[in-house]
Amino acid sequence: MLRRTFLTATAAGAATLAVPRAFAQGLPAGPIRIVVGFPPGGGTDVMARVIANKLGEMWHTSVIVENRAGAAGVIAAEYTAKQPADGTTLLMTNISNHAIAPSLYPRLGYVVERDFTPIMLVGVTPNLLICGTREGARTLKDVVDQCRQRPGKITFGSSGAGAAQHLALELFKLRAGVDALHVPYRGSAPMLTDLIGGQIDFSFETMTSATPQIQGGKLMAIAQTRPARARTFPNVPTVAESGFPGFDASTWYGLVGPARMPAAMVQKMNADMNRVLAMPEVADKLASYGAEDGGGSADRFASFISAETAKWAKVVKEAHVKV
Repeated sequence: MLRRTFLTATAAGAATLAVPRAFAQGLPAGPIRIVVGFPPGGGTDVMARVIANKLGEMWHTSVIVENRAGAAGVIAAEYTAKQPADGTTLLMTNISNHAIAPSLYPRLGYVVERDFTPIMLVGVTPNLLICGTREGARTLKDVVDQCRQRPGKITFGSSGAGAAQHLALELFKLRAGVDALHVPYRGSAPMLTDLIGGQIDFSFETMTSATPQIQGGKLMAIAQTRPARARTFPNVPTVAESGFPGFDASTWYGLVGPARMPAAMVQKMNADMNRVLAMPEVADKLASYGAEDGGGSADRFASFISAETAKWAKVVKEAHVKV
């Protein structure tokens, strides 16, 4: 009897040791994927990799970034919405597929409020109005003048139809009363290559992916699109202070999972992600890309998404944006 009790206890202890530490903490038992709806090198991808590395260390499990590019992040969002709600598949979402797409795509394969579980806002960044170093424009007024002199001919690239860069352009066209040609790409990386090469004229690119090219001297920043200047680019004026008061076309990033994730798991993930954002090396990295105002509760992120969705639905309607 004693021998049987000892064996039972030993087996139970071994089973406990065999349980992955992450599962014991209320997290998924296996590797975790963070799906990104854009190719490597873009803003969403950069944010995902910064977070994934630290979460992997904290959770003692593999946190893998998986790129599923296409349709300005919609393909990745549709994929994630159909995955099990066990926390093994998350989405580094952004403004494009979570706030803009619902107004653009009449047959979108998901409903944001129904099909996702908000976890945490990672950061909000300005877009930068950028151009090649050979471009003659140096101020926002120069850009407006070019658009008025050659209506419908000045080209603005984006990471895809319906992406943040695209809608920033549409808002700019509305406010400035100009016409310009939108040129969508399959991600920021190929768009930036053409911008550097002079195949297109401008872009309202995310600060995250534009910053390395500006620091490398390959591109120039003309203006930024949040109401106040980012600490990283204190000498670049905002669109708002350059003649268009109230102009705000921010890009944002956040982590969500499929709908109906366990509340305790969401709370644990949110707490740990807030800890990651507070790490000095992570805070410095995100700040270098102009990412601010991240963190907080899952409820805060849900309210933020709702407000952004309403804002961009109005722009889509007023600008008659079609994809």
